[in-house]
Amino acid sequence: MSQMLALTIVLAILYIGDIVATRTKAWIPSVFVCAVLFLIGYWTFFPKDIVSIAGIGPVVATMLMYLLITNMGTLLSLKELKNQWKAIVISLAGIVGIIAILFTIGALLFDLKTMIVAVPPLVGGVVAALVMSEGASAAGLEDLAVFAIVIYVIQGFAGYPITSIVLKREAKRLLKEHHQGNLQSVTEVEEDAEQSSEQPKLFRKIPAKYNTEYFKFFRLALVGLLAYGTSTALAPVVTVNALVLCLVFGVLASTFGFLERQPLQKANGFGFAIMGLMLFIFDGLKQASPEMLMRIIVPLVVSIVLAVIGMYIFSFIAGKVLKVSPNLAFAVSLTALYGFPADYILTNEVVKSSTIDQKERDMLLSHMLPPMLVGGFISVTITSVILAGIFVNWL
Repeated sequence: MSQMLALTIVLAILYIGDIVATRTKAWIPSVFVCAVLFLIGYWTFFPKDIVSIAGIGPVVATMLMYLLITNMGTLLSLKELKNQWKAIVISLAGIVGIIAILFTIGALLFDLKTMIVAVPPLVGGVVAALVMSEGASAAGLEDLAVFAIVIYVIQGFAGYPITSIVLKREAKRLLKEHHQGNLQSVTEVEEDAEQSSEQPKLFRKIPAKYNTEYFKFFRLALVGLLAYGTSTALAPVVTVNALVLCLVFGVLASTFGFLERQPLQKANGFGFAIMGLMLFIFDGLKQASPEMLMRIIVPLVVSIVLAVIGMYIFSFIAGKVLKVSPNLAFAVSLTALYGFPADYILTNEVVKSSTIDQKERDMLLSHMLPPMLVGGFISVTITSVILAGIFVNWL
């Protein structure tokens, strides 16, 4: 198979996934559609190395992970996190619930390594799944390597409908309070668009024409290099995954003005990076024979069910303590199963279906959307990467 034929086929699969997700308003996730099509391809006519033939090999994927995770760190807004501290606590409580249930009941039903592999993808997204898949593969655990990918692909099916149900209940409660005159919109001070497009503080004296795409890539790579170097230097004392440090260093670089917010998007490289990383994720399914999927289907379903139960219990307790409604608390914790942009899409869809009055819609969004976005950011973007960096060393 030629490189361009392989590239055309795999890109067509990604596009089909987008079409289905758009048509179903994300009820059928694009990653699920793509995973099914890749499996059909691998079981029929795909060469096992179709992703490498297309040009996305392990070396390229590793480079993209360094750039993407460093870029993710720049998204951290300390001001928004401060305002939404209750959402942060509830999100972390839900994660503790996942860990507690899977490491007790889950470990009794299956084995501990299966649960170690399951937790980071359940808490987060693509990066955590990839880290755990590669770690399991390196440890010779091929079934668990595929398990990490499949659990990432499937978990949204539990998260989407449950989140929609509890958010609709929350919207109904908020509208009732609003009609009684007890609730108004929360005034949100959004970051000025002009300010968000400024050059980072350390480079404001440099003419904007010199802040080229290559300069943005260079600074991203330099921060990734510092993360890698720090991980290597710490190795004799303590093992810290370099990708975790990329996230931390991305936050610091953005805070101190070395990187702007979302430099990868501004360098016009985000779409390509996501494409490459997603293809590499689906490359992990080449080991998934029908027999292997039958072996992992039971721990897959049970792990997701246990995770949802754990999130409900612990988020309910945290919500009670913080005086946050049980429905909103549960919805915030559930963002761990999908993250952005699904948390944004689901919240907006629920709000639109709850009322036709624009002022009421604005009121609902002001109360529901910020905690949902922050919850997804804390779990999927930050905590899952940290957990993956820790848990992968236990395999």
